[in-house]
Amino acid sequence: MEEQREALRKIITTLAMKNEEIQSFIYSLKQMLLNVEANSAKVQEDLEAEFQSLFSVLEELKDGMLMKIKQDRASRTYELQNQLAACTRALESSEELLETANQTLQAMDSEDFPQAAKQIKDGVTMAPAFRLSLKAKVSDNMSHLMVDFAQERQMLQALKFLPVPSAPVIDLAESLVADNCVTLVWRMPDEDSKIDHYVLEYRRTNFEGPPRLKEDQPWMVIEGIRQTEYTLTGLKFDMKYMNFRVKACNKAVAGEFSEPVTLETPAFMFRLDASTSHQNLRVDDLSVEWDAMGGKVQDIKAREKDGKGRTASPINSPARGTPSPKRMPSGRGGRDRFTAESYTVLGDTLIDGGEHYWEVRYEPDSKAFGVGVAYRSLGRFEQLGKTAASWCLHVNNWLQASCPFTTPAPNKCCTLSRPGSHSRCCLLSRYGVAASR
Repeated sequence: MEEQREALRKIITTLAMKNEEIQSFIYSLKQMLLNVEANSAKVQEDLEAEFQSLFSVLEELKDGMLMKIKQDRASRTYELQNQLAACTRALESSEELLETANQTLQAMDSEDFPQAAKQIKDGVTMAPAFRLSLKAKVSDNMSHLMVDFAQERQMLQALKFLPVPSAPVIDLAESLVADNCVTLVWRMPDEDSKIDHYVLEYRRTNFEGPPRLKEDQPWMVIEGIRQTEYTLTGLKFDMKYMNFRVKACNKAVAGEFSEPVTLETPAFMFRLDASTSHQNLRVDDLSVEWDAMGGKVQDIKAREKDGKGRTASPINSPARGTPSPKRMPSGRGGRDRFTAESYTVLGDTLIDGGEHYWEVRYEPDSKAFGVGVAYRSLGRFEQLGKTAASWCLHVNNWLQASCPFTTPAPNKCCTLSRPGSHSRCCLLSRYGVAASR
C-alpha cells in the first residue's frame, strides 16, 4: 500500500509539473499573439515612415532639378533676348544707311556728292551691323538637363524587406564563469556580412534549465557589441544560475534571440551565524568586527563577584570554569561556542563536499584575520588553522610573516605576505566554513 501511495505521489508531482509547463506555454502563446499584433503595427508604421522619407527625398531632388531648369532657361532667355535686341538695332541702322546710300547714288551729279559719299563710307565703317557676331551666344538645346532614371527605377523595383539576421548560437564549451566574471562566446550559423552589432541580455535566477517566463528578475541589456564574445565583470553571484541570450542586428532590423542558456555561477553563498561567534566579535550577516568590550563584560562581573576589585583568579575565570571541549556536545551552542583565544565565528551553512568559491573583503587597517574551513569537531579553544580540524588563509599585519601561497595540509595555516583589500580563495573541501578575527 505504501509503495502504491508513493507511486501515486510521483504521478501527481509529474502531472503538476506538466500542468505548470503547459500553463507557461499557454501564457507564452497568448503573449506571442499580442506581440504579433503590436509588432505588425510597428513594422507597418516603420515602413510607411521609410517610404514617406523616400518620397520626401524624391520631392526634394525634383524641386532642386526643376529649379536648375528654370535658372538655365532664364539665363539663356536673357542672353538670346539681348542678342536679338542688338541685332534688331543693327539691322535698323543698316537699313537707314542703305536708304541714304541709294538716295546719294541717285544724286551723283550734285556738287555735294563727294562729301555725301565720304559720309556714307564712314557710316558703313562704323555701322553696328559690321561689329555683330552672327552666332548665338547660347544653345537652345536643353538635353544636358535630362536624367536617366533607369538605374534608380531598377533599384526601386528591387526594393524588398531587409533579410532578418539569423539567431546566434551560444557556445557553452567556450564560455567561462570565473572570478566574478562571465565570458560568453557565440557564433552565427550562417555568415552574414550585414550584421552591425549584437545585443546581449542576462538575468540572475535560481532555476536550472530553460528560463522561466514568469521570472521575477528582469533582463539586463548590453547593446552595441561588435565581437562575437563579451565578458561581464564585477558580478555578484548571489544566485545559483544566470540566463543568457543574444541577438544580431543590422542597420535596420534585429534578429531573433538565440536559444537561452543557463550557466551555473559556482559561488558558495552563506551568512555568518552570530550565535556561534566568540564574545569579542560583533557579527552581522556578512561582516565581522572586533569588539574589545565584548569579552570584558564577564571580567567586570567576576570582579564584582570577587568583591575585591581585582581580576579573578585563573581558576575562577570564565575560560577555566568552562568544561573541557572534549566534553562539549558536537552541536553548536550559544555565544560561548568559542572561548579563550579562539576568536572564531561559523558560517550558517555546512559544506558536505564539492568545489566552492567565496570572497573576503577587509578594511586596509585590519591587523590580522583568517578565513577557512573546519570540521564540525573544531574545539572551543582551538584556533582556526592551528589544528588538524581546520584549514585557513591567514593575513597578519603585525608579524609581517611571509610564505608561498600553496595548498597546505588541513592542519596548516597559509599566510599571505602582501595582503590587498580583496582576497579570493577557491577550495576543494569537505569541511564546514568558519572565519576568525
